[in-house]
Amino acid sequence: MDGNGRWARRRWLPRTAGHRAGVQVLTPLLETAGRAGVKYLTLYAFSTENWVRPEEEVDALMSLFLETARGKVPELHERGARLRFLGRRDGLPESVLRAIGEAEELTRRNERLNVYIALNYGGRSEIVDAARRMLAAGLSPGEVDEETFARHLYAPELPEVDLLIRTSGELRISNFLLWQIAYAEFYVTDTLWPDFSPEEFLHALDAYANRSRRRGGV
Repeated sequence: MDGNGRWARRRWLPRTAGHRAGVQVLTPLLETAGRAGVKYLTLYAFSTENWVRPEEEVDALMSLFLETARGKVPELHERGARLRFLGRRDGLPESVLRAIGEAEELTRRNERLNVYIALNYGGRSEIVDAARRMLAAGLSPGEVDEETFARHLYAPELPEVDLLIRTSGELRISNFLLWQIAYAEFYVTDTLWPDFSPEEFLHALDAYANRSRRRGGV
């Protein structure tokens, strides 16, 4: 979900205004995803690298997360969405951790749409943490294969990614779901995240549907 800062700068607004505008995209996007039959949707909200941003912006993002949780989680629950959070819990404010736990508990029985929020998330960190879990479990090298490794990721039930959408024209992965995107299709758009519409989301799904996925075959 990239481009909030640039969206704000083009309008001579503070970066926080761009982040707020980006939140407004979520409800129509999730509604569209549900109607389109999408079962799993992962949103990259805050990376492990984002801590290097100015303290004022980081604090504003955490406050915005809490505000969004209060306003959006009950609404998502009513719509049958299940919320899960990916990432390291260490370092997150206690208020954010409480909001995460409450959201996961409230929505845990919902099945219409599985929404994963990557918060304090990094793909490399996830791989390192999975390796640590296997070592802590006492697994020997001979017991570790791809299936075993996948069971030790943050959300083992999360399927491999089919489609990765990158807004604002960025042509990089940015440490996102490195294990899960091995055979993902990419859709890159110059549209900044606050301007990303349900119509463009459906266009991305159409583009994906017209691709041939060979996974190394012919």
